[in-house]
Amino acid sequence: MHLGHVNLYVRDAAASRDWYLRVLDLHTYHFAPGRAAFLSADKEKSHEIALMQLGPDAPSQQPGQVGLNHAALMVDSLDQLKDCYRRLKENNVRLDHISDHGLSLGIYFRDPDGNGLEVSYELPRDQWPRQEQVFAPDVVNLGKFPGPWDDDPAYSRRRQPVTA
Repeated sequence: MHLGHVNLYVRDAAASRDWYLRVLDLHTYHFAPGRAAFLSADKEKSHEIALMQLGPDAPSQQPGQVGLNHAALMVDSLDQLKDCYRRLKENNVRLDHISDHGLSLGIYFRDPDGNGLEVSYELPRDQWPRQEQVFAPDVVNLGKFPGPWDDDPAYSRRRQPVTA
């Protein structure tokens, strides 16, 4: 079993689709104007993100509200994560935080409708600092992920577990 896709509510499917294409370089497999867009990073998959239009007056999710915290898009290399970081910066996307989880580095941000997103790179399993209790305080922030984010104020270097 694996996660197939995430379905996000948005106010305007066309505007959101354009943002996801520009900022995350996703591919559109189907677009129904005024209704939905189905996007994918992996062109071998029908979609990984579905954007469902609610309309301009739809309320935003409130902080601390029960529901989806974020959806993570994984990249295959640290260089790809660096490219994603640069694309986010070039598009003036405000970063919520960047976290070194010890076995992965995640860049957290929100789409224009406030949906939480993460772009992340995870080390191959044989390179994880340990195989159990993988987010324990003694294995996070080990400095295995140097990059253009090193001086970014959003980069959290706290030595405590961060929700993955």
